[in-house]
Amino acid sequence: QVQLVESGGGLVQAGGSLRLSCAASGSIFSISAMAWSRQAPGKQRELVAVISRGGTRTSYADSVKGRFTISRDNAENTMYLQMNSLKPEDTAVYYCNTGTWGPRYESHYWGQGTQVTVSS
Repeated sequence: QVQLVESGGGLVQAGGSLRLSCAASGSIFSISAMAWSRQAPGKQRELVAVISRGGTRTSYADSVKGRFTISRDNAENTMYLQMNSLKPEDTAVYYCNTGTWGPRYESHYWGQGTQVTVSS
């Protein structure tokens, strides 16, 4: 069974930075694409960033492009999201997930989420 545990969320002022981490259990990590998604109160869940299993291909939502960077360390079964120049509209619960990435990304397993709050 796959387990994903996020950490690194918190409260930050607008313009600040945070780094989220996702620790994964099981050998599935190295053979799966990974992604970060987020959900703000009253809004639909949004796919924020995706990274291929080898880490050579990434994709970002337009809303975070140029500010967020997704990365992974397959040796440590860990994925990261570096978030810079944070805005109040980035406030959401951020979820780590694994999946497959073909023409589009499809998630299969999810973590419990970590809260990110950006104050203005």
